[in-house]
Amino acid sequence: MEVLASSSLSPIFTKRNTINPNFSIQFQALQVKLFVSQPSKTLKASSFRYARPPRRIANPGLVFVCNRCWCLLERNDHRKFSGKIMMKSSVSFRKNLSVALVRLLSVLLVSSISVVTTDSPSWGLSEENLLFLEAWRTIDRAYIDKTFNGQSWFRYRESALRNEPMNNREETYMAIKKMIATLDDPFTRFLEPGKFQSLRSGTQGAVTGVGLSIGYPAASDGAAAGLVVISAAPGGPAYRAGVSQGDVILGIDNTTTETLTIYDAAQMLQGPEGSTVELAVRSGPETRVLSLTRERVSVNPVKARLCELPGSGSNSPKIGYIKLTTFNQNASGAVKEAIETLRGNNVNAFVLDLRDNSGGSFPEGIEIAKFWLDKGVIVYICDSRGVRDIYDTDGSNAIATSEPLAVLVNKGTASASEILAGALKDNKRALVYGEPTYGKGKIQSVFQLSDGSGLAVTVARYETPAHTDIDKVGVTPDHPLPKSFPKDEEAFCGCLKDPTAACYLNQGLLFSR
Repeated sequence: MEVLASSSLSPIFTKRNTINPNFSIQFQALQVKLFVSQPSKTLKASSFRYARPPRRIANPGLVFVCNRCWCLLERNDHRKFSGKIMMKSSVSFRKNLSVALVRLLSVLLVSSISVVTTDSPSWGLSEENLLFLEAWRTIDRAYIDKTFNGQSWFRYRESALRNEPMNNREETYMAIKKMIATLDDPFTRFLEPGKFQSLRSGTQGAVTGVGLSIGYPAASDGAAAGLVVISAAPGGPAYRAGVSQGDVILGIDNTTTETLTIYDAAQMLQGPEGSTVELAVRSGPETRVLSLTRERVSVNPVKARLCELPGSGSNSPKIGYIKLTTFNQNASGAVKEAIETLRGNNVNAFVLDLRDNSGGSFPEGIEIAKFWLDKGVIVYICDSRGVRDIYDTDGSNAIATSEPLAVLVNKGTASASEILAGALKDNKRALVYGEPTYGKGKIQSVFQLSDGSGLAVTVARYETPAHTDIDKVGVTPDHPLPKSFPKDEEAFCGCLKDPTAACYLNQGLLFSR
């Protein structure tokens, strides 16, 4: 059987008539066109996917075919009409058809409105509700775990909007923090406007804080509790207050540092410019409580030193020591400058010290890895579906690929530092010394919200070139360091020169596999 239909029609449903299998009605349900201007063409009945059976009609040999505008009658017994027959519908039929069309349009209109408004609750939303929704939507789109720690993210949104108080900005911030806490991800966090600005400025070469670089106490310090000052920025608030290298930070704003990571402590030390922070500092046998005012402090991420070891004349071995304390936007340029300066002094080998470097800008870590590698994968970026991106190098940015290289790490080495250490280790470019690193194998992106606050959201995880997932495990070093090995460049050179020192590390072993 063939059905005549206008080329403008495109029915979308089909169902056979169980009363009379030779009888079917074709009906379009999605589009309504009042006029048909294109010429008719013949379509196969199989292309119609819905046929609603009408009442029985007297002649089963006829097929009754309707669209929105007309009905056609055609035989179904292989005998042809002389042409199309336009049925003259009764007044009752036209009335019923009009009512059916109105009902259909109403249903479609309600369905369309329902689909459009699915992403937002149906009740009135306040300004505070909208800020909460902005944070929810940012996490919904960017977060790596699409199970959201095994919960319905949509149901949480509806529940929070109904049950969480959001009458002012402070309550809204608390609601956002509570929502983030359900993810059980310490690296996805909410940042008030002041902290957001401080974090953003910290990756741009300056930080609003007290000018301290901190690290974990060395094993030789015994039972020393707290965090050790690696350096105090000259002219910074801590430096002016007399805090110096080797001092121990016992507490920050009445919170003991005994259980704090350096990552958490660094966040507590930073804050809005002009705000105060209280530190409990032990210098030798004396403990002081200092109230310091945060200010914008320029951070030089690199310290470099040329160590000349005992030897005969011009053949004395020279080792270039580079300490990288953070990955801000100045890091790669500073490291490149240090490498070129040391190579200009004809160094025989390099030591890259990443101890207590808690990370920073991911792109800076990638660029620094390229200085040392002639080719190879630097890191794999993965999401819930597997490898999403690959960062590698072809050697075009390499400047130091031939000299022996040792990398120093400890449990304060995290994030971008671990990416760099893992890349150099897995590509057989460097030997890694120290202790297992922190194990932060996830990558965060920072998003600004409309009121100036922000979100740091875990968007991916990474694997080293050997496809090692170091999250909560860390990079495993090739060799340990002596327990008393120092963290400053002056003492480092002394440990390589003096065979009687407790920290002595033979240069032959330092660079030997």
